[in-house]
Amino acid sequence: MTITSTQQHPGARLRSLMQTKCIGLPGAFNALVARAVADAGFEGMYVSGAAVTTSCGVPDIGLLTLNEFTHIIRQVTQAADLPTIADADTGFGEAETLIRTVWEYHRAGAAGLHIEDQVFPKRCGHLDDKALIPTDAFADKVHRAAQARDACSNGDFIICARTDAAGVEGLDSAIDRARAYLDAGADMIFPEGLHSLDDFKRVADALKSHKPDAFLLANMTEFGKTPIIPLADFAAAGYSCVIWPVTTLRTAMGAVTRMLRNLHATGSVAADLDDMQPRSELYRLLGYTPGREWHYPNPRS
Repeated sequence: MTITSTQQHPGARLRSLMQTKCIGLPGAFNALVARAVADAGFEGMYVSGAAVTTSCGVPDIGLLTLNEFTHIIRQVTQAADLPTIADADTGFGEAETLIRTVWEYHRAGAAGLHIEDQVFPKRCGHLDDKALIPTDAFADKVHRAAQARDACSNGDFIICARTDAAGVEGLDSAIDRARAYLDAGADMIFPEGLHSLDDFKRVADALKSHKPDAFLLANMTEFGKTPIIPLADFAAAGYSCVIWPVTTLRTAMGAVTRMLRNLHATGSVAADLDDMQPRSELYRLLGYTPGREWHYPNPRS
């Protein structure tokens, strides 16, 4: 993706939005879901490593490549012109590969990315027995990513540092690590695996005191360590954006598996027709009218 003088970088767009309110970022694991996110009225979206990898039939343990991730990011951001934060796991490697990751995510159309301070191979942030790299080692990775941000986008691309320390070393350590990552050049902090709204507020208060203009990301995933918390409560706690990383995938796969069980048992889809997206709704979402020329959405040069 080439940013021209008349086209605002998606990172700059998302920064402007987050300066006014807390932005909801539902997960989009393919281009059609991205269109649905935009159609529902959201102002941004998220590409989850867990959703991308599991939709490829493999667990979220760092198996997919940088090119596989950027392929999805490019499809998603071309299908819906919404600023998108994308998961980059542990950065696909050390300094040189991390720098390339920032450039490639930028070129694919992402507004920004987040990297995490886990040891590779990483684990889902809401699982136990995670291991972290030293604070100074990850701060150096953040610094390298920030340098790449400035080089590729004049500082518009967003570097988000995720820390998994709350579940490994405790909340105080997570705050200390996050301060170090902000000092290293991170624009945003993603405190993972917190147990309560009070924990989120404690982190926000500490980090806003350290760096008032820091952006904060809250992860509202289901079936993990965090209870279900509404967007408005995260906003009141000081968060800049909220992701629902795997919600769309879980919803889709829940419906798919129920339909397949019914189909296998009865040999008919009759019982599931009311839950299906009708052809007319699909065509509306695609912007397609049979018999008329279809124009590709959001072309990028």
